Amino acid sequence: MKINAVTYKILFMAIGIGTLVYMVHGLGIEVIWENIQKTGWWFVPVIGSWLVIYILNALAFKAIIEEPNLPQSNLSFGSVLRLTITGYVINYITPFVALGGEPYRIMELKPTLGLQKASSSVLLYSLMHMFSHVIFWLASILLIFAFVPLAPLMLTGCLIMLVVGLILGFWFMRAYKRGFTVSTFRLLTRLPWVGNKVQAMLANKADTLHEIDDQIRILYAERRPRFHASLWLEFAARVVGCAEIYFTGQAIGLNMSIVDSLIISSGSSLFANLIFFLPMQLGTREGGLALALTAVGMPATAGVFIGLVTRIREVVWIGIGLLMMRTKKAQPVVKEEEEELTY
Repeated sequence: MKINAVTYKILFMAIGIGTLVYMVHGLGIEVIWENIQKTGWWFVPVIGSWLVIYILNALAFKAIIEEPNLPQSNLSFGSVLRLTITGYVINYITPFVALGGEPYRIMELKPTLGLQKASSSVLLYSLMHMFSHVIFWLASILLIFAFVPLAPLMLTGCLIMLVVGLILGFWFMRAYKRGFTVSTFRLLTRLPWVGNKVQAMLANKADTLHEIDDQIRILYAERRPRFHASLWLEFAARVVGCAEIYFTGQAIGLNMSIVDSLIISSGSSLFANLIFFLPMQLGTREGGLALALTAVGMPATAGVFIGLVTRIREVVWIGIGLLMMRTKKAQPVVKEEEEELTY
């Protein structure tokens, strides 16, 4: 298993380096430099805002991982932050739903936490990350109703999004109350071609899947303060994510308010996530930005510039994440009195 984990890390480091080179080549060194110059000193808060986002993500992840009755789960914040950033970097470069970072996180956490705890922690955090996105969308739709003049077609679209968001919110709450891994595997057994293989996997891994479902239920039923802390930290990260669009808009002289940036961010992310199978959301982000900018009365062409700045920011953080992948695995925090007993 250790060899598999090392191979996995080497594979994604290679993909990451290749993606980084491809992005730089595709954008062009001159274009990157020209856009950094055009953005000016606003480029610094654009990059820095994502450090704040990753810190909030890591705090949310740590709140889920840590259990008072499980000393080895008390990981240092630095190690959780490293794992958070590197996991997202892998997701940036992974096509097909961008889930490559989750197996990587499980492999990194497994030596310290064990397979069940590592798997359930990563799964719970991924659920929380998605659940916060749904809540952010719902909040943004309310902002759209309040601040954006809506044509009949756009009003219909927002109402459909609102209904879909409420349904998704209900599903997430149901998953937290009952678990969903076992039921999901049972559903997959009905699929043609892969059903028999899934059935065999369900039989072999039944205990592990039930344990993961138990961990999901426990987080909501018995660790409610940590559930809420993690959820609102993730929601806060979504709100901070709007700062990137706001700062970039200020750099090019757009008369953009904070509310505008919230609407543009949520609208463009919704469009991009509908086309979830493209690595780095190639082509979808700019289209979503153009549509969202038009909705708030701003030029659609600004979406191209904002999209370019976003991709340059990704290049920077992919580079940082690849460097972080070379650092040590997550380690538990050892109290001083426990260290003294080992001497």
